Amino acid sequence: MPTVSVGRDRLFAALGRSYTQEEFEDLCFSFGIELDDVTTEKAIISKEKHLEEDKPSADDEIIYKIEVPANRYDLLCLEGLAQALRIFNGQEKIPRYTVAEISKESMLKMHVKKETSLIRPFVVCAVLRGITFDEASYNSFIDLQDKLHQNICRKRTLVAIGTHDLDTLQGPFTYEALPPPEINFVPLKQVKNFRADELMEFYKSDLKLKKFLHIIENSSVFPVIYDRNRTVLSLPPIINGAHSAITLKTKNVFIECTATDLTKAKIVLNTMVTTFSTYCKRKFEVEPVEVISFDGNSSVFPDLSEYNMEVPLSYITGSIGVPLEVDEVTNLLKRMQLNAEKAGSGASSISVSVPPTRSDILHPCDVMEDVAIAYGYNNIPKRKLSSLKPLPLNQLSDLFRSEISMNGFTEVLTWILCSKKENFEMLNRKDDKSTAVIIGNPRSSDFEVVRTSLMPGMLKTVGHNKDHPKPIKIYEVGDVVLLDDKKDVGASNCRLLAALYCGANSGFELIHSLADRIMEVMGTTFVPVPDKSGYYIEQSDEPEFLLGRQAKIIYKGRRIGIFGIVHPEVLNNFDIPDPCSFLELDIENFL
Repeated sequence: MPTVSVGRDRLFAALGRSYTQEEFEDLCFSFGIELDDVTTEKAIISKEKHLEEDKPSADDEIIYKIEVPANRYDLLCLEGLAQALRIFNGQEKIPRYTVAEISKESMLKMHVKKETSLIRPFVVCAVLRGITFDEASYNSFIDLQDKLHQNICRKRTLVAIGTHDLDTLQGPFTYEALPPPEINFVPLKQVKNFRADELMEFYKSDLKLKKFLHIIENSSVFPVIYDRNRTVLSLPPIINGAHSAITLKTKNVFIECTATDLTKAKIVLNTMVTTFSTYCKRKFEVEPVEVISFDGNSSVFPDLSEYNMEVPLSYITGSIGVPLEVDEVTNLLKRMQLNAEKAGSGASSISVSVPPTRSDILHPCDVMEDVAIAYGYNNIPKRKLSSLKPLPLNQLSDLFRSEISMNGFTEVLTWILCSKKENFEMLNRKDDKSTAVIIGNPRSSDFEVVRTSLMPGMLKTVGHNKDHPKPIKIYEVGDVVLLDDKKDVGASNCRLLAALYCGANSGFELIHSLADRIMEVMGTTFVPVPDKSGYYIEQSDEPEFLLGRQAKIIYKGRRIGIFGIVHPEVLNNFDIPDPCSFLELDIENFL
């Protein structure tokens, strides 16, 4: 989840009141965000430079680090965050964002050349007129671009943002793709003129920009934006030109977003202009730019229109589990920046108007979630659904866990995936290719197959804890997977219980007594001769156990488990120096 760093005092000034830290944490929780950390500017700089932190002084600015949802791009800077919280608190109404009404002839134009389709085909633009920056808002403007680049822009691979001082440029603009040697300009924060191919080499030593070079460096053409005088605005997605760099004195900002994904580009542009149009002379108004494609098609950006969605009231109240009236729901949605009203004369549905700031609202479930947040998750009464009943297999598993724990065994949880070697060779077993499910393209040799027994994981656990005081008494209740032609997926899960006793005096009788106790708890008795009235044991010859010190358990005519002394070769394979006795049961047979 993205973390936004904002000055506490500036945030409180934007909210119109001061909060204690506890009060602000409560506000964040109510709004669905979290105060992650409280620090100072000096501490952040010291940490970045790996310096020893000085003791905080009274004049150090307090910085709040606030964690916001990854899809709430409007909350990635102080301006958007403060506005959202003011609306949530009822201090401010939802703003209406508008596109300036100017004729197409008067609009700035961006002409797109055909070659751009080879590398970065889309561009969208807008202008913020009459903007006033101070140092804090300027830094926030730059920081929002960085946050968007890291988030929705996927490190500039999907979208790259360029911001320019419009008064230093002359339209119309052209978006082109040219061979690197044909592009020459002075990049941002430099004084020397570079060719684009030289710039790639130059920035390979730049800690910030070198991670973006791979996006275009191997292409035969590089994207570039020019104004009428062939002044380079930017070489997206790497660097802007120095000529049009914005400053604190900039009054008109030209914003261009080049992209490989047009939808993402529109969201990024809308986020930038809606957030900072609050500093424009005509508040919340944005000047459009016409983008003309090489095939003659034209589009006007940004698109700040709201789109409507109709959501049934029953869907909202049924999902949340709280009976709410239409008026209550509409008021809650307005607190979350969504204009809402009753749909028609009936009270069965709600018409929701989604502003350009809320690109995360895609489905009625998003609307329902916002109602739940505004209502307060802590205010939703807890109730147990009448249909919610545990599965019999899980109830049985819990019964076994309780009983074995009372016998002094400790539960362990081991990986359901293991290596082929652990599942077969290390247990003295042969792989007949008809038992284990094989993992395709495993990321590690430790996770090649789905386990067919709980034994490898438990022996591995003991091997890693062999210095633990003896005896070691552990158990596990978990699933294994076996190939099964009768199932449509070709395999079936099986719930097993396993117990292991490791110690100098570990003997057959210790694990045999545990098996007897388990069967007694299940209400069946031992019979000395084969009989379906109870259970009995027979000699077994499994390779993982000592011959003559192992037995299989027969219940209702079926083999349901095995127990015995683990073979010394197997113990040696798992680096276990002490003798171990082991029990494994298929508990599904008791259902």
